[in-house]
Amino acid sequence: KLLITGKGRCNVTNNCTREELLENIPVNPRFLYSALSQFGAEDTMSFFEKLGVPLKTERGNRVFPVSDKAADIVAALDRELKRLGVKLIAMPVKEILAEDGVCTGVRAGDREFYAQSVLIATGGKSYPATGSKGDGYALAQGAGHSVTEIKPSLVPLICREKYCADMMGLSLRNVTLTLFDKDKRLYSELGEMLFTHFGVSGPLVLSASSHIRKMEQDRYRLEIDLKPGLDEKQLDLRIQRDFSDNQNRIFGNSLSKLLPAKLIPVMVRLSGIPGETRVNQITKQQRTAFGELIKHFPLTVRAFRPVEEAIITSGGISVREISPKTMESKLVQGLYFAGEVIDTDGYTGGFNLQIAFSTGFCAGINM
Repeated sequence: KLLITGKGRCNVTNNCTREELLENIPVNPRFLYSALSQFGAEDTMSFFEKLGVPLKTERGNRVFPVSDKAADIVAALDRELKRLGVKLIAMPVKEILAEDGVCTGVRAGDREFYAQSVLIATGGKSYPATGSKGDGYALAQGAGHSVTEIKPSLVPLICREKYCADMMGLSLRNVTLTLFDKDKRLYSELGEMLFTHFGVSGPLVLSASSHIRKMEQDRYRLEIDLKPGLDEKQLDLRIQRDFSDNQNRIFGNSLSKLLPAKLIPVMVRLSGIPGETRVNQITKQQRTAFGELIKHFPLTVRAFRPVEEAIITSGGISVREISPKTMESKLVQGLYFAGEVIDTDGYTGGFNLQIAFSTGFCAGINM
């Protein structure tokens, strides 16, 4: 799974303080306070650099290998496993073994492996081709744990509007995307996004999706500010300038300097100004309304794309049943949890891998 993170570059962590890490974890951040205190972003960076992987910090404090290769992170971990003499057994685990509330090992295939402590670190349900099919949830439930609702997070969004498909493949940069729950603003950020045959995707959309807690049709809407660098007045002056340069052209042919080509037919349609109207015939009221459309391009969210397309899974083993200081089960002594299988998740930008490393370290030390 590490090999495909960060588009194959592996965004190992986010180079920020514990407080900033917690601000970027919308689901159960307080549960992670102790784990992040024991092993934070600096510790992650130091760990990989000591294993011979030089790192760099990019925009948004995202940390990547200097080589831009996730394979270097995986290779370093493989080398460290070998150095420590860790034995790997590739067998699907069927059951956690326990007696009188104490973990005694696991059943895998037709064999039983005995151990004083067992760690469930199976990931969620996203990217099942990598092996994470949600097995950890069933194993935990078999041991008496409860699992909260499993849903996709950091996932593309399906939109009601058909015009998304008309702009399929169009990538927007330096736009501001805002997510609303009815009229309440949940998220607003500057960055990149992409139109697809089903709706929208890209970094801004993935981040916005993690703010949607209960998906209901037509409850959530998106607005794109296509010109965030200009306020309404500046934008109106810019439109006037473009119009005066194209006075005798028709409206649909006067926007090539203002908007991407794929977006123009959609904008003309939504503006209500007939595309064949001459620029010098457009009224001030029509021009102002067009400026409004540029600043508040509308989309209606219908649904998440399937969990298989999500970067992470939201939901998991209830944090009420796990000790935040040790990651040990409160129900079964000697059973531990780490990573995405726990009901906590962060925004895109290296936060989810940091959760995995911090909870993994915390569990490992205490085991």
